[in-house]
Amino acid sequence: MVAVEGTHASGKTTLVHALTAHYRARGVLVEALPEPARSSPFIEQIVIHSRGDFDLDTEVDLFGAHLSSTRATRHQQLLICDKTPVNVLAYARLLLSAPAGSRTGAVLDAMASFCRAWAPGIYDATFWLPDTYPAHRDPLRARVTHLQDQTGQAVRAACADAGLTLHDVPPGLDLASRVTHLTRRVEPLLTTAAGYRPQP
Repeated sequence: MVAVEGTHASGKTTLVHALTAHYRARGVLVEALPEPARSSPFIEQIVIHSRGDFDLDTEVDLFGAHLSSTRATRHQQLLICDKTPVNVLAYARLLLSAPAGSRTGAVLDAMASFCRAWAPGIYDATFWLPDTYPAHRDPLRARVTHLQDQTGQAVRAACADAGLTLHDVPPGLDLASRVTHLTRRVEPLLTTAAGYRPQP
């Protein structure tokens, strides 16, 4: 299982789908695990309908959705994840007030402990996208556009704390070049997959 990380509007979802299509065309049993925020009823209420705000329930729901999505690993040779639960934790720490001794702080600390124990053994590789693109036209991101740089720093720090090694994708690559860059690093992970034969 591999993951693509970065701040919002860095091209994660586009790359995940392109990489998935690349491997499907080559006969690999591959699945893209989407970002749960895109189908979250909590996010829909907050972002689309402007009801409520980001809160602990929202972040715990997103965190749990990331974890449950990995059940697909039983049937695939390759899973490509659009973000990790560590990303959710980083956002939660930015968006929520969590004073020392508070329930919110305790829950976020528990999420961080879980990430440290779980994440390094799950992901075979985690790739970091350094570029950012305008996010103001996407309603899912409009309320956090001003946090783009801050989020990138927070996610990288949270990944380091969780023990996830990030493989930096060179900046400025177009989509095809990003796919080529990742396949060179993913290919060795597939050499032991039953029935897989690399193709040029």
